[in-house]
Amino acid sequence: MFELHPQLAEDTLRIGSFPLCEVLLMNDARYPWIILVPRKVEVSEIYHLDKLDQQQLTVESSLLSSRLLELVQADKMNVAALGNIVSQLHIHHVARFHSDETWPAPVWGRGQSRPYLTSAADDFVGQLTQALDHLLQS
Repeated sequence: MFELHPQLAEDTLRIGSFPLCEVLLMNDARYPWIILVPRKVEVSEIYHLDKLDQQQLTVESSLLSSRLLELVQADKMNVAALGNIVSQLHIHHVARFHSDETWPAPVWGRGQSRPYLTSAADDFVGQLTQALDHLLQS
């Protein structure tokens, strides 16, 4: 049975589900940062997914990337599956701006994260839910 890794559960706020993936907001208000986690057991790499799930992950990731970039008017989308600390397969989608505090460096391990205020998180999740409405499930 699928269970979200405890570190991901601690670091994120749940937005909803796509057909394959859980959709999570990284609780760091410095960046619009969404994580997709395929609901598959003991999967740590994309190639561990069967071909249909690989295709579905690509569809979900591409849709999320385009909608997030459009929603926040980002300069660039960074999409990555690292897994160095959390081995459960998860794909980071980080909207980047030339003006953000770590540009052009990667976001990992830089600066101090700033958790969302509850109202700001609720507002952003609401905007994302609306932008992803045809695919997002509760």
